[in-house]
Amino acid sequence: MAEHDRNPEYLKKIAQGDEDALACLVEENMGLVRSIALRFKDRGTEYEDLVQIGVIGMIKAAKSFDFSYDTVFSTYAVPLITGEIRRHLRDDGPVKVGRKAKEQSLAILRERERFLKEKGREPQMTEICQNIGITPEEAATALAATAAPRSLDEKVGDGEDGITLEELLPDPNNPVDSITDRLALRQAIAALEPLQQRIVYLRYIKDLSQQRTGQLLGLSQVKISREEKKIMQILRRAL
Repeated sequence: MAEHDRNPEYLKKIAQGDEDALACLVEENMGLVRSIALRFKDRGTEYEDLVQIGVIGMIKAAKSFDFSYDTVFSTYAVPLITGEIRRHLRDDGPVKVGRKAKEQSLAILRERERFLKEKGREPQMTEICQNIGITPEEAATALAATAAPRSLDEKVGDGEDGITLEELLPDPNNPVDSITDRLALRQAIAALEPLQQRIVYLRYIKDLSQQRTGQLLGLSQVKISREEKKIMQILRRAL
């Protein structure tokens, strides 16, 4: 029997509070943790430290796994392991987010929610900035500073036609283009339909699988996949 085939057995025991089963599951899935941690090397945290942080994500995945998700454990665990490492790099990494940027980012999100409820439509970034008294450049900087780190090799969308985040990023040697393009991307996302925005949020901010996103939105995995392709097409045209 292959090691990964024992995951369901371990998970059932873990649900009953078996710590030995938890230790066995973590040990037999360390290859998955190490492969994910490898993607985040050279970001100011030692590789072995990233592995240990990834283990925390795996333990959370093991303790929260539900067989009704209709997915294998490794698929469910990947976003939790990745998210744990990203949170560490964001909160404890060498690049600290200033209080001003955090406050501005929070103000932007709150104003967006207020505007959406009052006007019944998504606001333009310029409208948000005018209402809270900051410039579009300050808004772009604050939102970029508080965004969770993402792997440049990470695919945006599914299938062979998916592109990586690296392909969407502006030239790092041109700071003006960087700010402008980030702002343009956020404005393009703000112009999406509410359902599409929810999909973007759940898939790329919360790092949920298509299956889990569909469950939360009451849609099938196939529907989520189709909507993602539409979203990518819209964003490509907008940018």
